[in-house]
Amino acid sequence: MPKKRRGSRGESRSRKKRLTKIAPEYIGKALMSREGFIFVRVEGQEEDIFVKATKTRGALDGDTVKVAVTQEKTGPAKRRSGEIIAVLERSGKPFVGILHITGKQAWVLMSSKNMPYDISVPVPEGGERGMKVAAVVDGWNRGETTPHGHVVDILGMPGENDTEMHAILSQYGLPYRFEKEVEDAADSIPDRISAKDRAGRKDFRDVLTFTIDPTDAKDYDDAISFRTLENGNYEVGVHIADVTWYVKPGDAVDKEARERGTSVYLVDRTVPMLPEKLSNKLCSLRPGEEKLTFSAVFEMTPEAKVASSWIGRTNIISDYRFDYDKAQSVIDGQEPEGVPAAISSAVLTLNTLALKLRKKRFDAGAMNFERPEMKVIVDQNGAPVEVRQKISAEANWLIEEFMLLANRTVAEYVSKAGKPFVYRIHDQPNMEKISSLQEFAGTFGYKVNLEQGVAKGLNSLMNSAAGKPELPAIQMIALRSMAKACYSTENIGHYGLAFRDYTHFTSPIRRYPDMMVHRLLSRYLSVKDAADKDYLAQQCKHASEREVVAAEAERESIKYKLVEFMQDKIGQEFEGHVSGITEWGIYVEIEPSKIEGMIPFTTIKDEFYAYDQDHYRAVGRRSHKVIRLGDPVRIRVKGTSLEQRLLDYELIALES
Repeated sequence: MPKKRRGSRGESRSRKKRLTKIAPEYIGKALMSREGFIFVRVEGQEEDIFVKATKTRGALDGDTVKVAVTQEKTGPAKRRSGEIIAVLERSGKPFVGILHITGKQAWVLMSSKNMPYDISVPVPEGGERGMKVAAVVDGWNRGETTPHGHVVDILGMPGENDTEMHAILSQYGLPYRFEKEVEDAADSIPDRISAKDRAGRKDFRDVLTFTIDPTDAKDYDDAISFRTLENGNYEVGVHIADVTWYVKPGDAVDKEARERGTSVYLVDRTVPMLPEKLSNKLCSLRPGEEKLTFSAVFEMTPEAKVASSWIGRTNIISDYRFDYDKAQSVIDGQEPEGVPAAISSAVLTLNTLALKLRKKRFDAGAMNFERPEMKVIVDQNGAPVEVRQKISAEANWLIEEFMLLANRTVAEYVSKAGKPFVYRIHDQPNMEKISSLQEFAGTFGYKVNLEQGVAKGLNSLMNSAAGKPELPAIQMIALRSMAKACYSTENIGHYGLAFRDYTHFTSPIRRYPDMMVHRLLSRYLSVKDAADKDYLAQQCKHASEREVVAAEAERESIKYKLVEFMQDKIGQEFEGHVSGITEWGIYVEIEPSKIEGMIPFTTIKDEFYAYDQDHYRAVGRRSHKVIRLGDPVRIRVKGTSLEQRLLDYELIALES
């Protein structure tokens, strides 16, 4: 039988009236747990509001709700808590589960970590018992034991790779195919470049040009051209696919791209923002093919100072396609087969310039810390076969620095004109959290000197902790103190990059804000009137939201494959370190794969640990033994849950 809701659904009018008179109310987003309790996230507030399962009033994950706070935080062990007063809006996002059919009745049976209740649905056409489906909740009436809704997508049989990847996309409301109307609109765009297309463009077809991308990349939206000038300076062109030459505002392709907001990169596939005709063919800067581009071209001195710059439309032909490994081999002094000497020479000179740009950026206060990123390698069937760390080397930095230079230059041009624009912004860090980081780092003997600024102080801390077991913990707390970058029409600068003006110009194949920037730039280069700032602000908000959703889906696909990778390792032991601490347990990353699993406090023998949130630690009640972030441990893999993307570890020893 379907799982029923626990606790009371109703609340008397008099009780509700008394509650709202004495308790402050907020509107926020409900984040639900497997156990049925909810955290309400209120925009602009640091701490979420906890709601017991019996006080949720039918709210579900993602719903917009009104909540009354009945208990404010009174100490480290006490959190804000309250009661849901009303569900203002259902989220509309699908929940994924298994279809169960009995006669003319059907339910979607849940095993999700954020949906504890099954959904009653009409029997879907083409649906068979046992299939994985996506269902949307339409409502939950008083007296009903389960919410009711309808199936929006039949995903396939559980365990099949395509089914599971499509399930993740459906869970986040992300499409995994294009409607025929959109595909047809893309296919109708002419393939050939005409004289009209070339008119008014600077011709770079005879200038040495190449791309550097990941080995498995299919769309190449940026290229670099290089030549030495008679005065001894260098001309460096950053050429970006001119997507908006083909995709017009309001057409079918544009509407779809705007709604998607971004391409999505799951472990085993890319879900593109644009149909393949555009993303992999017409706009992709493939070698040996003439392409239309939007470019930022720089005259640079040998010391990487920009003597002059130009922005405008161009056409190019890429001479060579590098992947990062081959470009790095050139930088390392090797002579890879098939790379012309002139291109190798250009790469070496550009790398020298990029390193100087990078040094200037960090000297100016740019942040310089990132946690190691792991890549899951899958076979042709999508099964995980290896987990390894992504290595960022000078070839990556070369591309990064010139893309940053182009993005900053475009933003500076429009900022000086004082016209509405789409900026990529990053606010200053939370100083209260920086103080907590200072205190935490101090427990390891580090002193965080902020006299020359937060960025330089934190960079110095990361350098001091490099290679030490506590580095991941320090990085994690430092990242928590940082604001999140987003899109905005209000130019407050980019703190992390130490840029006063910054935008996203360089990836229009995979990011809709870059398409917006291209259109605005074209408009302002033609000395047209200013764009509607209110409309741009709305689009910035939508693009920022879609970026977050895509990132969450990407993380979920990685979690799924990591759990799948660990299924045959149950019972095996690993060394690791404490990567997170919560009120219900500790998280551990094992070496060398950095795969994270959880050890509930209830499974730790001979001691009961209490969470000390203010000091990022857990303390034993009897022994007073302390577990801190970064502490070395030894664990055993206890269990896996593919449906919930969870790994359970068992503590063997605390090795601190």
